[in-house]
Amino acid sequence: MTGTSSRVRGRPPWPPRPVIRRSSGLRTMESALDRNGLGPVAGVDEAGRGACAGPLTVAACVLGPKPYASLADLDDSKKLTERRREELFPKIKRWARAWCVVFIEAEEVDRIGVHVANIEGMRRAVAGLGMTPGYVLTDGFRVPGLPAPSLPVIGGDATAACIAAASVLAKVSRDRVMVEMDGRIPGYGFAVHKGYSTKAHAAALAELGPCEEHRMSYANVSAAGSRLRESAPSLGRMDCDEPSAR
Repeated sequence: MTGTSSRVRGRPPWPPRPVIRRSSGLRTMESALDRNGLGPVAGVDEAGRGACAGPLTVAACVLGPKPYASLADLDDSKKLTERRREELFPKIKRWARAWCVVFIEAEEVDRIGVHVANIEGMRRAVAGLGMTPGYVLTDGFRVPGLPAPSLPVIGGDATAACIAAASVLAKVSRDRVMVEMDGRIPGYGFAVHKGYSTKAHAAALAELGPCEEHRMSYANVSAAGSRLRESAPSLGRMDCDEPSAR
């Protein structure tokens, strides 16, 4: 018995399926999509999802088809040193065809939840590119509601150059915000830990309680606020200096 196929002979599949070639490095996925007429390709990534203070920062980036030597060591931002990220940041902005960074503030993260905020941030970042991509690569999970076909890529910031570029844009932009925040709200060490749950941050939370930049929906922040309220002395009428209260 001979096998049969539902594909009509001579008719290519739709949408075109990218052919992945191992030799292209981080350019593999973009190149495959471009070859199949699905470019330009936008990469999207975030920074600050796991932090308990500060904004969730999402970036989208479209790189040109030409691999620039100055971006040769582009990689997942977490694998790069802070100095190297700072060096790559202006180069990515210079050579990218389009890029956009958006900030989802702590209040909105609390209101809609971090996962929904992440998806919404990715939509906003792609919408802010100033051009409509032919395809969107997202890091890790599916993002509905984008203006173009998309593909979630597990470990995308170490697999696709456009996602890696977006991860650097998001990370550097957010780190700069946290350094500024440290000057505006001293005592928490935001410039050092960038709002993540380190021992130093936990100690500052226990002493000072949450500030307006903390995400109150996070268990450790909420618990710190509760402990501080419970330890605060209650004031009775005899503690008041107003004569009418006596």
